[in-house]
Amino acid sequence: MNLNRLGLLLGPTVALCAHSEVYMTEDQAVQVLFPSHSGPRAKLKKKAFSLSKEEAKKIEKLSGETVRSHALTLWKSDQNNVVYIDQVLGKHEMITYAIGIDEKDQVVGVEIIEYRESYGHQIRRPEWRKQFIGKNKDSELKLDKDITNISGATLSSAHITAGVKRILKTHDEIKKRI
Repeated sequence: MNLNRLGLLLGPTVALCAHSEVYMTEDQAVQVLFPSHSGPRAKLKKKAFSLSKEEAKKIEKLSGETVRSHALTLWKSDQNNVVYIDQVLGKHEMITYAIGIDEKDQVVGVEIIEYRESYGHQIRRPEWRKQFIGKNKDSELKLDKDITNISGATLSSAHITAGVKRILKTHDEIKKRI
């Protein structure tokens, strides 16, 4: 049997191109988001936290976003600064990011920890991520409204924006318990 017939028999081959880039660790993200809190006196401490079913339903209603996991990973300081480690779906793969929220319940920054997509990495650009600084639970957080979309990274932009909105609503709901 020649190779052409074998190819027809087996079908076309598809090259899969997967890409994953780890940009920083959780510890590094915490230090970037709260650099003045990296000393021994004001260190943020890692905590595992779980949402109740009622909390998850309320967060979904308030944010308009699905709560995919009731388990949360967060870092908290004695000054009530918090860094949440979260994941959202890009186009096909998960994006791991960190969001820092200060004692005034405002975003101090968003850092991309791991990006697993072949396209859309533009969300790592500091000028795009800076749009979230100062946002809070009452911010609209919608693409092309208060957050600029990125051509070529539309889904990643939309999902990070939705994730930040969900985390801000989550923080407001659980801040007294953490």
